[in-house]
Amino acid sequence: MDPTLIPRSVLLFVVAALFEIGGAWLVWQGLREQRGWLWVGLGVIALGLYGVVATLQPDANFGRILAAYGGVFVAGSIAWGMVADGYRPDRWDVAGALICLGGMAVIMYGPRGD
Repeated sequence: MDPTLIPRSVLLFVVAALFEIGGAWLVWQGLREQRGWLWVGLGVIALGLYGVVATLQPDANFGRILAAYGGVFVAGSIAWGMVADGYRPDRWDVAGALICLGGMAVIMYGPRGD
């Protein structure tokens, strides 16, 4: 990947994570916390927007993008839990998230000949 496109790609991963994790959280709140179908509906919309944002990545390989996004999802989910639900990760949660982000960077931004 052209190094000048990396900041754009990282931003797209962050926005995608906000939509996907936020959407799943809204569905969870609507169903598990009995906040109602409006929350579920908003979650479904957010999840759809996640899919749209994922298509904006500069890399054309669906499998690579979704595999790399997995690392962002893991770290983002822990961060979301901290902010939205008061979750306190332990050192193993943090270590695992950092390993996932490292894997994401290798998959997405590692040097390759294509």
